[in-house]
Amino acid sequence: MDLHGRVAVISGGGRGIGAAIARAFAAAGARVAVSGRDERALAQVAAETGALATRCDVTSTADVEAWAAMVRERLGPPAIVINNAGVAPSRRFQDTDDDTWHQCFEINLHGPVRVTRTFLPDVVAAGRAGRILFIASTAARIGFSYTSAYSASKHAVLGLCRSLAHELGAKGPTANCVCPGWTETEMLDRAIERIVAKTGRSADAAREELLRVVPQRRAMTADEVARLTLFLAGDGAAGVTGQAWHVDGGQVMA
Repeated sequence: MDLHGRVAVISGGGRGIGAAIARAFAAAGARVAVSGRDERALAQVAAETGALATRCDVTSTADVEAWAAMVRERLGPPAIVINNAGVAPSRRFQDTDDDTWHQCFEINLHGPVRVTRTFLPDVVAAGRAGRILFIASTAARIGFSYTSAYSASKHAVLGLCRSLAHELGAKGPTANCVCPGWTETEMLDRAIERIVAKTGRSADAAREELLRVVPQRRAMTADEVARLTLFLAGDGAAGVTGQAWHVDGGQVMA
């Protein structure tokens, strides 16, 4: 995969899937810019990849616009925008208060809206090399217990992606979702910890319970998600748009 000469921006690029994407894109020759709220984690990714690292809260339009200005000044206009920043609160629907709903949608949906809207002129100018990618979730395709706010926000992201695919189709850029299942990140670790705390099960038993619905009986790796994202950003995926691509060990088969 060759992305030399292209600029890629990644929100939530300080750890987990975002950091893996930064490494993959840098290795493919892209000039990479990452943003997030953890400056120490961002600095580590920058040291590993040479990426431009910027603190940016995607719930702030001013932050996003400042990030865009820095990217354009330091690296040039981006052709590839990857929306990865997100949160995944877990609680029963009746215990999910207004603040939790607000936070989840502000970060998971309105964050990508702000980032995509800000960088859209650059992506459109890139024509058929332009890419908008959303790191969604299998929760964008099916519902899960105790994640009503998260699942609803990710369903909304998929709807946003498909609308953009229609609007941008004739102009050249594509818009797609990558939908990971359980992945070896802090999100999986926290889910296991919650099960252990609530049920008294061992961590191994909790992990087995989460993964029993996955035909491969394993969690994905962040690198696997990054490789699929890299493919969708490349020339070989120029005709792929408005799609939800699963990286989930077979959990969702439709």
